[in-house]
Amino acid sequence: MRRKALTYTSDLDRVDGAHPVRSLLRLLGTQPRRLTVALYAFAVKEIPLWFLPVITGAVIDIVAEAGSVPSVLLWFALAAVLLAQNYPHHIVYTRHFMTVVRGLGARLRNALVEHLQGLSIGYYARSSAALVQSKVVRDVENVELMLQQVTHPLLSALMVLVGAVTMTAIKVPEFLPVYALAIPTALVIRRTMARRSRSRNELFRREMESFATQVGEMASLIPVTRAHGLERTAATRVASGADEVRRAAFNLDMLNGRVASVSWVAMQFLGVCCLVLAAVVSLTGFITITPGEVVLLSTYFGLLTQGLTQVLNLVPVTARGVESMRSIAEVLSEPDLEANEGKRTVDDVQGRLQIEHVTHRYPESGEDALTGVDLEVRSGETVAFVGSSGSGKSTLLNLVLGFVRPSSGRILLDGRDMAGLDLRTVRRFVSVVPQESVLFEGTVRENVAYGLVEPSDERVVGALRDANAWDFVSALPEGLDTVVGQRGARLSGGQRQRLAIARALVRDPRMLFLDEATSALDPEAEATVRDALNRLMRGRTTLVVAHRLSTIRQADRIVVLDRGRVVEVGSHDELLGLGGRYATLHAAQEGGPSA
Repeated sequence: MRRKALTYTSDLDRVDGAHPVRSLLRLLGTQPRRLTVALYAFAVKEIPLWFLPVITGAVIDIVAEAGSVPSVLLWFALAAVLLAQNYPHHIVYTRHFMTVVRGLGARLRNALVEHLQGLSIGYYARSSAALVQSKVVRDVENVELMLQQVTHPLLSALMVLVGAVTMTAIKVPEFLPVYALAIPTALVIRRTMARRSRSRNELFRREMESFATQVGEMASLIPVTRAHGLERTAATRVASGADEVRRAAFNLDMLNGRVASVSWVAMQFLGVCCLVLAAVVSLTGFITITPGEVVLLSTYFGLLTQGLTQVLNLVPVTARGVESMRSIAEVLSEPDLEANEGKRTVDDVQGRLQIEHVTHRYPESGEDALTGVDLEVRSGETVAFVGSSGSGKSTLLNLVLGFVRPSSGRILLDGRDMAGLDLRTVRRFVSVVPQESVLFEGTVRENVAYGLVEPSDERVVGALRDANAWDFVSALPEGLDTVVGQRGARLSGGQRQRLAIARALVRDPRMLFLDEATSALDPEAEATVRDALNRLMRGRTTLVVAHRLSTIRQADRIVVLDRGRVVEVGSHDELLGLGGRYATLHAAQEGGPSA
């Protein structure tokens, strides 16, 4: 598995948003053998396309000169052989070239996913899930579609050009300068439209990404929307985004329509000119050209202009694919990475934390989220963080997890500065139970054992028992093999949270982080979950972010935060006795006077 990851990572330096076409060619070049076989098969299978006009011209000349039937049949036999070989060579071409294309798509997706795994939490705070999904799914699909649809007409036009020039040089070399008209004309049209096509495709992509984000938000807000009767408001908001997409798409369609029309008219006009010129030259005797050669020349020019028209008509697909490569490059070149490479790996964790003079300010924020925090957490100790919203509780937890870095100060783990540690190896000894449990579409076993290599059923069942979850799991239709639904939709909130606790227990972590793990539950479910949490916390260094103070009375110490500063530290009873900030919060929740 590690070898594959390295392969995906090695592809990252091949994608450059400033030169998407060059990047794409470099990626295609990573499979030279298959690409060579595909190009060879394509060249052979396309022989009939440019050689049939020779056969047609020869047969016409035989008829014009009252030649023999066997001569016609000989040309017929040659045509039959050339046409018959097209099928096997086309299959070879398709197998090898599409293997390259689909492999490239898979590598791009894997490289994107791997890079996304390394990006900081800050990146995900700025980007929606729908936008990330669009990059991995839609943009890579556009690149595959471009390669699939553009390569064949482009190579075909190239083969026709080579064949036409070669056969014309043999048959009527005086006519070669005429071909010099078609290519420059096509290039002028392509260059004229390319810049406008790029800008409009980029605008369309941005609108689509914005619209995908709006749709994702709409889906996540359905319960809130339905509860407040805001269906019309939500639909209007999304409709506004859909209208922006429609406008950008229509403008792009109009540009593509102009490209198609101009390309077709220009190429057909050149084809007519070639036919008339060949006929005039033959009739006037300026150059000795047979009737068959007139047909040959006009057919070649017709094939050439037809091929160039097809290529020009694929400018929209090409522009969309190139724009998608730029979009992919935006992610692969995103510098906001969690820097772990080359840092000290951690093979064992005791769980002692020292937070020394830590201050943190989020980008674009006018004030510190935390200011001058000093705290030591002993190994195996349970420390709870409380305070009003915005006091810095979750920020402190994210700092210890390494999701964000201190603006100043440092955090030590077992006496080692976490800034110098590979946090990926640290997190092997950590489990997190968030406020909203995150389950995926899979079985109970798969969700509990997520990330573990084939753990035994006894280990999974043991974790479920300790999490007070085995009773309801064993009653499910398929037991451990019951599919929980997307985000655990087939389970209650308390059941989902107990599975999240079982997921933490099965790893036997040294450090445990609980982020308001019971705040979304009803009292009955909370009591069951709290009992499971008490079992989970035993013997482990535990940091708890709590809103309900009743859930952290048994903590060894309670740290009270206010506006990013530590204002009180002590046990539940000690803090009540102080009659300070904690006592005020406790009284507000209990509905009684402060101590």
